[in-house]
Amino acid sequence: RARLVREAAKRAGREVAIMADLQGPKIRVGKFAEGKVFLQPGQTFVLDAARTELGDIDAVGLDYKALPREVKTGDVLLLNDGLIVIVVDRVKGEAIYTTVRMGGELSNNKGINKQGGGLTAPALTAKDMEDIRTAMSFHADYVAVSFPKNATDMEMARQLCSVAAEDGHRPGLIAKIERAEAIPHLEEILLASDGIMVARGDLAVEVGNAVVPALQKRMIKLAREHDRVVITATQMMESMITNPVPTRAEVSDVANAVLDGTDAVMLSAETAAGKYPLETVIEMAKICHAAEGGEAFELEADFTGKTFSRIDQTIAMGALFTAHHLGAKAIVAMTDSGSTALWMSRHLIQVPIYALTSKIATQRKMTLYRNVRPLLIDTSADRDTALAEAEADLKARDIVQTGDVYAITCGEPMGSPGGTNMLKICRVG
Repeated sequence: RARLVREAAKRAGREVAIMADLQGPKIRVGKFAEGKVFLQPGQTFVLDAARTELGDIDAVGLDYKALPREVKTGDVLLLNDGLIVIVVDRVKGEAIYTTVRMGGELSNNKGINKQGGGLTAPALTAKDMEDIRTAMSFHADYVAVSFPKNATDMEMARQLCSVAAEDGHRPGLIAKIERAEAIPHLEEILLASDGIMVARGDLAVEVGNAVVPALQKRMIKLAREHDRVVITATQMMESMITNPVPTRAEVSDVANAVLDGTDAVMLSAETAAGKYPLETVIEMAKICHAAEGGEAFELEADFTGKTFSRIDQTIAMGALFTAHHLGAKAIVAMTDSGSTALWMSRHLIQVPIYALTSKIATQRKMTLYRNVRPLLIDTSADRDTALAEAEADLKARDIVQTGDVYAITCGEPMGSPGGTNMLKICRVG
């Protein structure tokens, strides 16, 4: 699949980032003799970690053997993404005896969540560690870690990626915020990651649907404040799994995520298993484009009370401010690591940012940065030659025309990571 993506991107004349999404410790029921059962409200049902035979209407096995030691009488368990609700009556040995509060169809290997969180399953399983090796073998640009509880989980994932990547490839790490336990540690998880995903499915099951919208806004704001990217995901266009058009509520959901400042919106079942995958992507793109066109932004307010201790960050902020007030057609960041483009993208501005790099890995990684169009260009020449080639490339792509003003940032000497120290204002021709 990774090879297909690279080939398709090449045919389209562009690069995209590939994110490898680790499964994580999905806590599940076992299998049923008939594939599924239908639980009725008020009936008793047993989750039995010691059970070896297939499940039935009375009981089913567990793949997470520690569950009986992590629940107590009165705990609420949510099965199949919260569609079925059961309450723990008592725990005896390896068996959890429950009463069904809200019934429904329960089929093989459906997930289990504990309301309010509190399960101790590690964020990285043996399968995840093997999957990291696979992701590094095809140079995944990002690795998404499921169910991290704290910064340590992210640091461990980064170390595993480093060990698995024999050629020095370093992917960006995305923390999927989907556990109640992650919320108090949100800032430390952010700082240990390159970005976060607002993974609304499992998160909503654990903390409750009503809490998620405010959490989403908070997470997006915090990510941007800490110069991290943010992805908003789960059920964004859910009705398009079976319908060719979205609901008005789904349109508003996608648009509001964009207006809040998310870098990306992500589809799941809509494109993985839905009937209208292409139509869904087209509809989502239209919504994002329209939402961006209606944004209000106050660049000066972004800088009020801020101090920048690094020269490269100060240059990046200066480019934004100058381009905004001059009405520049573009901001051009010549970058080795992508940091300058990332900092610029944390502020809403209607001047497009073109990030020029000589590294294909940097180009792909920057495709996730909001309002950044990453382009591959040879920056090995001396500064003046490289700047002239950059302008020629922008003209050839019809980004700027004779007479247009644009801002360009670069470093001297060129090609040094973190070395951006120059801002130049140019008029084409």
